[in-house]
Amino acid sequence: MYEMRLRAYAKINLGLDVLRRREDGYHEVQMVMQTVGLHDNIMLKKLKTPGIRINTNLFYLPNNENNLAYKAAKLLMDEFQLPGGLFIDLQKRIPVAAGMAGGSSDAAAVLYGVNQMYRLKLSKEELMQRGVKLGADIPYCLLRGTALAEGIGERLTPLPPMPACHVLIAKPPISVSTKFVYENLKLEGDLAHPQIGQLRKSLGEGDLAGAASYMGNVLESVTIPAYPVIAQIKEAMMREGALHAMMSGSGPTVFGLFEEGTRARQAYGKLLELEQAKQVYLTDIFNVQYKE
Repeated sequence: MYEMRLRAYAKINLGLDVLRRREDGYHEVQMVMQTVGLHDNIMLKKLKTPGIRINTNLFYLPNNENNLAYKAAKLLMDEFQLPGGLFIDLQKRIPVAAGMAGGSSDAAAVLYGVNQMYRLKLSKEELMQRGVKLGADIPYCLLRGTALAEGIGERLTPLPPMPACHVLIAKPPISVSTKFVYENLKLEGDLAHPQIGQLRKSLGEGDLAGAASYMGNVLESVTIPAYPVIAQIKEAMMREGALHAMMSGSGPTVFGLFEEGTRARQAYGKLLELEQAKQVYLTDIFNVQYKE
């Protein structure tokens, strides 16, 4: 196989809870992750000359070893002493630094692609074991679909699929530091934690409205006071009929779930007019996993 084209899909957090701060400085989390249809396009091509080359459509993205896709390719090429080189064309559509695991999904796609192109015959679990060395979200991005993530996000349990619905995504023109969010998270006191158990129960019953009612993200307790624009976008989505709207990951992206396509498209038009929302997308739930 000389060339391969892949789609790297974004994720949202249907539920994100932080249980405790570990002695190693990381946080113990419990999250319900969900893949959505918004994706980056990746093309891999074998080169005769050694080395890894990356081309992207965004001038500010690194095209060297600081790019997760580069690191993913290098990890497998070094381990298996693969001949020649690799060209990676990365066309970004997932918002960057947005809490949607865009970089991790790109890396996961490259791991999968290199494994297929060079017939390395690594299982999905073996790719996950390598991917977690590069980032905690990469194992999930190799799994995809609906899953419970625990530990630092690397312990995964597949869940019944999220019922089909429309997903409205909006990213304000700000950047949020994940480090800032976790350093300022206060776990003591009357912090409102999402009901992950009830969320899982609703997913098992195929109850979209029930699942939406139990969604939550504990990190909003830090980001919304610091960045009120996130709350403004959430409120705009709820006014337009979202079953629920909340922040994904550590932000600043907000997503809303809609049962009816007409309502979702109307909300999409309204969000396009909202100056607080710089990037707006309308997509859906995506539950297709990578083939072994």
